[in-house]
Amino acid sequence: MRTPAPDALKPRVVTEPTPHDTDDPAIWIHPTDRAKSLVLGTDKDTDGALYVYDLDGKIVNRVGGLKRPNNVDLAYGFLLKGKPTDIAITTERELQRLRVFSVPDMKGLDKGDLVVFDGDKTRGPMGIALYQRPRDGALFAIVGGKAGPATGYLAQYRLADDGTGQVKMSLVRQFGAYSGKKEIEAIAVDTELGYVYYSDESFGVRKYAADPDAPDAGKELAVFGTTGYTQDHEGISIYKFTNGTGYLLVSDQQADRFRIYRREGEPGRPHEHTLVKTVPVSAIDSDGSEVTSLALGPKFPHGLFVAMSLGKVFHFYAWEDVAGTDLKIAPSGVPRER
Repeated sequence: MRTPAPDALKPRVVTEPTPHDTDDPAIWIHPTDRAKSLVLGTDKDTDGALYVYDLDGKIVNRVGGLKRPNNVDLAYGFLLKGKPTDIAITTERELQRLRVFSVPDMKGLDKGDLVVFDGDKTRGPMGIALYQRPRDGALFAIVGGKAGPATGYLAQYRLADDGTGQVKMSLVRQFGAYSGKKEIEAIAVDTELGYVYYSDESFGVRKYAADPDAPDAGKELAVFGTTGYTQDHEGISIYKFTNGTGYLLVSDQQADRFRIYRREGEPGRPHEHTLVKTVPVSAIDSDGSEVTSLALGPKFPHGLFVAMSLGKVFHFYAWEDVAGTDLKIAPSGVPRER
């Protein structure tokens, strides 16, 4: 395994290891005490699991019996039997389906029938990002697989209560260009600005409207990050300010660094995402990440950046360490993310 570069950013916390291979994290914000927030992460194997960590990196819960869970994402206040429920959804690659759990208690909320890509085993689901439409609260899962066509690589499903408190879903569109070079796994949604980003791994980062009913829903809005990467473009995460500005962080996986772009684009050119900083990290071969701009206790007063690393662990970085003197730092009072 490679060793970190001498100038690599050091994490504030390294999690307890999992048995197999960590992949993708998500951050759940506690509603009343942010220091009690949690990080969820997948352990990618046939004998896989979804792990829950506290902010000290200790494993506090585990959902086992998952067949190669790949990526995970969260949504807040999803209505089940009329009750707002925070949920986590992971892709279960070997069974071509999604699995849904309540957070923080991690109880199952599906019947095992949320099959994606019509069960096509060649398109085993990998990446997932959730989009909660602001105008009506509708919740969608955007899923990428191990393979797919040159157009329509991603599938977007609408999620709903099946009437019994379990989750059902229906396909609403297939969209997204694909270079044919490798695969598409890393997906991130900017709910507030209404965009979805995904890494066409050996090509670049692509951008579309997240709302399937948007007038330009089928139009590719941007392609960026096509040069300067060692090999794979991977995990994408979005550091947000409430005024619509912020940063897009994309893993340059084999270089052990993250390349950071301007979230809002340039004045008058919102789809022109400029590279503003490259940060070497101690996380090795990172292909999954997440970030929040909320203050999470004394260790992470301006936000938390989580990156998967070889060694079966996740690294927790303080945002101010990522930002240095080059990037903006969020105040601690920004609202809870939805």
